[in-house]
Amino acid sequence: MIDQSAPILVTGGAGYIGSHTVRLLAGQGRKIVVLDNLVFGHDQAIIDESVELVVGEVGDQALVRSLFEKHQFGAVIHFAAYAYVGESVTNPLKYYQNNTAEPIKLLQVMQEFGCEVFVFSSTCATYGVPDKLPITETNQQNPINPYGMSKLMVERILADCDTAWGLRSACLRYFNASGCSPDGLIGEDHNPETHLIPRVMMAVTGEIEHVEVFGTDYDTPDGTCIRDYIHVDDLADAHARALDHLAAGGPSVRCNLGTGVGVSVKEIITAVEAVSGKTVPVKYGPRREGDPPSLVADPTLAKELLGWVATRRDIRDMVGPAWLWATGPHQGRYPENKNKA
Repeated sequence: MIDQSAPILVTGGAGYIGSHTVRLLAGQGRKIVVLDNLVFGHDQAIIDESVELVVGEVGDQALVRSLFEKHQFGAVIHFAAYAYVGESVTNPLKYYQNNTAEPIKLLQVMQEFGCEVFVFSSTCATYGVPDKLPITETNQQNPINPYGMSKLMVERILADCDTAWGLRSACLRYFNASGCSPDGLIGEDHNPETHLIPRVMMAVTGEIEHVEVFGTDYDTPDGTCIRDYIHVDDLADAHARALDHLAAGGPSVRCNLGTGVGVSVKEIITAVEAVSGKTVPVKYGPRREGDPPSLVADPTLAKELLGWVATRRDIRDMVGPAWLWATGPHQGRYPENKNKA
């Protein structure tokens, strides 16, 4: 058991999933300190005034030690990572440095201060091309890119730390994060943007000429790839539940976060057209190498271990808020960061 009133360090908490999780945790009355270098995060995504934002690097052990000395954290939630799969193939060392080596430095400081609870933002990319569907936690983990491998390496490091010094961790393997805050105050803003739903929105609003669909000849009902889209607020809820599980003395867990519902690329486009009332300009192209026809989660274990179930399972539950963010006051973009690393 740990003191559940103890402050929580959230690395990468100004990013897309991190900021939604921070908002939820702060709304529950928890004391949150965010550490983010703002390379991809946005200071204005931290909208709860009770949250302290520290601009800096996860691997800066002097800084992290000073934060632990000041706050005596009871747990760490680690979001900070690079997540562009294509870039990881062309620049693997960047990903192994940031996604694997930097967390080791963080874990070293945690060990020094006796902090033994770690919630880790992992990914379904650790599975690679699935050997069976839907994907369960018993599927073979065989990543096909450095991004997935960099995350899998951390999962295994965490397991070793559990054995060696009692670190208990939750590795949460996301499927396709999507949607945004229903009130439109925070949302998805990546540069470059590679996720399908915001790119379809960008095509509708004219920010890009068209959305490209890679492959129409897959062995799926409409020929386009199928993915499991999970609302970002459901992901945030899973992190809160994982934190509670570990804080109460529960053992380490590894589980998928998805809806168990597959949605095709064409179905996404149709949903955006229904929400926006506009036609999506589309360009159809050949398949991308390494894109499996279908990736769908079996989220049963998360329900059994954490009591977590995705509450938004209809793709319109993701597309509707995303359209509100894209067309609202921010027009899908945060203002430039006021703070600099």
